[in-house]
Amino acid sequence: MRSVLSVAGSDSSGGAGIQADIKTIEALGLFSQTAVTALTAQNTMGVAAVAATSADMVRAQMDSVFVDIVPDAVKIGMVPDGAVAAAIASALRAHGARNVVLDPVMVATSGAALASGSAMSVEVDELFPLATVITPNIPEAEALLIGEGAGECRITCEREARDAALELAMRYGTSVLVKGGHGTHDANDVLVDVHGEVTWLRGERVDNPNTHGTGCTLSSAIACGLALGMGLPEAVAYAKDYLTGCLCAGLDLGHGSGPLDHMWAMR
Repeated sequence: MRSVLSVAGSDSSGGAGIQADIKTIEALGLFSQTAVTALTAQNTMGVAAVAATSADMVRAQMDSVFVDIVPDAVKIGMVPDGAVAAAIASALRAHGARNVVLDPVMVATSGAALASGSAMSVEVDELFPLATVITPNIPEAEALLIGEGAGECRITCEREARDAALELAMRYGTSVLVKGGHGTHDANDVLVDVHGEVTWLRGERVDNPNTHGTGCTLSSAIACGLALGMGLPEAVAYAKDYLTGCLCAGLDLGHGSGPLDHMWAMR
């Protein structure tokens, strides 16, 4: 059985973060392992509190995983501060981690901030170079471009999404998937690899307001595809198909933006 390590924050409501990753990895038939970077008190309506795990504890969790059941892929989600980001990068380098999928989580679906400025700075400097692919949504891609002094950046069409992915891929030397879910029309994502090759992964928008954990789910499903030996475009397509099924199941829980049905294929 192939294994995926999720390095991310805990979501007490079960819809995103570590919990969404575990559900995704197990639903796709792989073995899930975790390194918890933070505890959050949250539900479908918002985040009430965040407590970061110490950098030493994050490193200890990752070391314990790598010296025993070596993961075939690693998914990185919520990184609360710079010290934790540095610890994750150090562990990835020390253990020669492969198939690293980095979801640059900045805010929750509810709008609450989940990463400090220092976290993003260290992610960019130390984690991006170790990633096989980074998976920003449109607001995150805009923020990453602005963060490097690009001035005001708005992604409003497919051409601008492609150009943003190309610039980020060339700047950071890693493949970039700019997700189109925050757009106004179809859910079309653009993947640019380290050589500048562009692949569009097209999909119809699912009419479902319950999208809590979609980014976590997609990135962990991509990690599963890579762990199974798929090429990156194939792994992204595989993950999009799974996420579409989660949304189409129409689960409706909670009073806000509810969670997905990760086990839709088993029901």
